[in-house]
Amino acid sequence: MSASIRELYYITHIDNVQSILQKGILSHERVENENIKYTPIYNKEIISKRHEIKVPDGRNLWSFANLFFKARNAMLYRVIFDPINPINPNDVIVLGIRKDILNHQDIFVTTGNAASSYSKILPISHLNEVVQIVKDIMKKDYWTDEDGSKRKTMAECLVPDSVPPEYVQSIYVVSDEAMDKVKDALQGYLPLHNFVKEPSIFFQPSKKYILTSNLSIAEGDMFFSNMQTLTVSVNIVGIMGKGLASRAKYQFPLMYVHYQDLCRKRILRMGKPYLYKRESSLINQMADEPPIPLSENTETWFLLFPTKRHWRDRADINGIEKGLQWLQDNYKKEGIKSLAIPALGCGLGRLEWQEVGPLLCKYLSNFDIPACIYLPMEKKVSEELLSKDFLLGKERASTYKQNSLAGHF
Repeated sequence: MSASIRELYYITHIDNVQSILQKGILSHERVENENIKYTPIYNKEIISKRHEIKVPDGRNLWSFANLFFKARNAMLYRVIFDPINPINPNDVIVLGIRKDILNHQDIFVTTGNAASSYSKILPISHLNEVVQIVKDIMKKDYWTDEDGSKRKTMAECLVPDSVPPEYVQSIYVVSDEAMDKVKDALQGYLPLHNFVKEPSIFFQPSKKYILTSNLSIAEGDMFFSNMQTLTVSVNIVGIMGKGLASRAKYQFPLMYVHYQDLCRKRILRMGKPYLYKRESSLINQMADEPPIPLSENTETWFLLFPTKRHWRDRADINGIEKGLQWLQDNYKKEGIKSLAIPALGCGLGRLEWQEVGPLLCKYLSNFDIPACIYLPMEKKVSEELLSKDFLLGKERASTYKQNSLAGHF
């Protein structure tokens, strides 16, 4: 068994936790035959497809309890962000399963989602092959269909019939509220498990600060935001070499090609961001099948926001302010419904949050759409620089507070 595996994972609804800790994680076949009450979280089409797929010994996937090698995968993304069948992240839990479940000789392991024709379903003797795949996937912040990485995030361990409750060692939740829900659901039945609040597993910011009814600040991965429009800070010479821009370049290659074309034609310039209105959805790129029908509520756009002329330059704070003014004047006309934006110019742009944060808030606090500013990852921002008084100014912060208490927000 590889030392790189810490534990395996099971994704479920909070309503099922008490039953699982009493009876174990059961196969779909066992749940159906014993008419056990449970709350589903997966798409029915996904589950029904598994009924038709057989493992090497002739049984179908319904005969197995399925565990994942990676908790933060395309299946969980589907559960959290599906706009058609939405589930509150506070109602979803991830159970950590002791890795010695892999000592059972009657289990199977897969090289990806077991329901995919591209995945191999193998006896446990092939564990090292699966572990190598999982090790590579663990290093990635994102995944795609093209290279198979999305499918591979869902590599599975298939346990016949059930996983006994004593193998559950951890319970992961997204928030303190979810933690309280789990403990209430257990109704005093609290075995010695490791309760862990881990928002990042559930694609949520590790911290979030509410400034106004529409404006917030987050610490986390902007590209897992559910905002309609994601902002990428760029130069105007067509180079995405490092930082957030480099991540965008590889995760969204068509956006990068479009950006380079804008730079070649000298369309992109300081003070005037460019809105790339894709007819495509981040949800379908990141979530497990089946595809979600595209609509205005699922499109993902990119705002290419110039912060410097050349990639070697220091970010231009005056150019950034002009760009924010353009955004304030045009966001409604352009159809922007919600916006995620990084701390423009911080990090590789060598600007400081003390200068950029209040400037962003000065403009974005006037928007009547949801907007979220993502903090720089390169340097920790102190709590006093995240206060309403600092970011909005004491007078404006006081006004927002009074309006909120009056029920205007």
